[in-house]
Amino acid sequence: MDKYDELNRYENYEEQFNPLRTDRKARRKRRPDTRHQAKKSESELIEEAAQTIGLEGGFQTSYTPSLYESTWLMQSLAEFYQQELISDVQALVKGGKEASVYRCAAHPATGETWLAVKVYRPRMFRNLRNDHRYRQGRTVLMPNGRPIKTRDRRLQKALAGKTNLGKEVAHISWLMHEYTTLQLLYEAGGDVPRPVAAAENAILMGYIGDDAGAAPALNEIDLEPQEVRPLFKSVIQNIALMLAYGRVHGDLSAYNILYWDGEITLIDFPQVVNSRVDGETHHALDSRTNPDAYDILVRDVVRVCDYFGRYGLNVDGHRLADDLWSRNADDDREMRMADASRFDEQEF
Repeated sequence: MDKYDELNRYENYEEQFNPLRTDRKARRKRRPDTRHQAKKSESELIEEAAQTIGLEGGFQTSYTPSLYESTWLMQSLAEFYQQELISDVQALVKGGKEASVYRCAAHPATGETWLAVKVYRPRMFRNLRNDHRYRQGRTVLMPNGRPIKTRDRRLQKALAGKTNLGKEVAHISWLMHEYTTLQLLYEAGGDVPRPVAAAENAILMGYIGDDAGAAPALNEIDLEPQEVRPLFKSVIQNIALMLAYGRVHGDLSAYNILYWDGEITLIDFPQVVNSRVDGETHHALDSRTNPDAYDILVRDVVRVCDYFGRYGLNVDGHRLADDLWSRNADDDREMRMADASRFDEQEF
């Protein structure tokens, strides 16, 4: 029995046997429980949480999380530790409203020195604005990365009713859209971190940087004049590659393009949107498209052009976005891929 079945069974039991829900008369007669129960301290609660997820077996962190960060961080990473993917959490790379990124010591079995883990904050801390705009044309994904079945009325009803189960499924779907997009683009040769594993609240991926620090974002550095044009081409080629596979980043800017050793890496894909009908490219791509995909693409491209425009590279972002979109109109994916690769040779 999976987690969703357990949650659903609990909800059914609560509905059947809770007198406060099913019997108004019982509600009137029920007396409050006056027995006093001593409250546990925060440190006791954290220690209990760690024990229940099996971390007493040796998972220690060099990084010292805050009191309220500790429990959800340990819970989110337990699966990666138990799978022998990571052995330590060394540093906080980036904190955010929706997620935080940490540098982890990779387990020797992985062959890596470090890995990065993106841990989504509890739902109460997530504040994604206009989320419906990005969800248009996307299926809801399960923890295995596959869409929920249309005949699964239980989950469909939970999502529509925004029950605890529905919120949990929606939360996991956002995460899995990011992870499956990373898989797709990495296998296609895109400049994205290597996806390693996904859990219900975290994504484990390749780390960009060294032990002194993670790779900075473009907005944090000053480019050398000779780097501007090649890096701009790389970003545009990656946008074209995403379009060839029916994707638009959805929130692309200099804040989520990393720079390391003269190369760029695109990150942060939870808001990825579908840009075309193409059921053969990836199982997570829905048979519908997002009606706002073109406008979202324009916004992404204009932001990129504005950043590089500060270095004297003047490109009309609206015209470039229109060109990229028109190239994506071909129904032959191989032709779209060829068009994407030609941006590497194009002079701006």
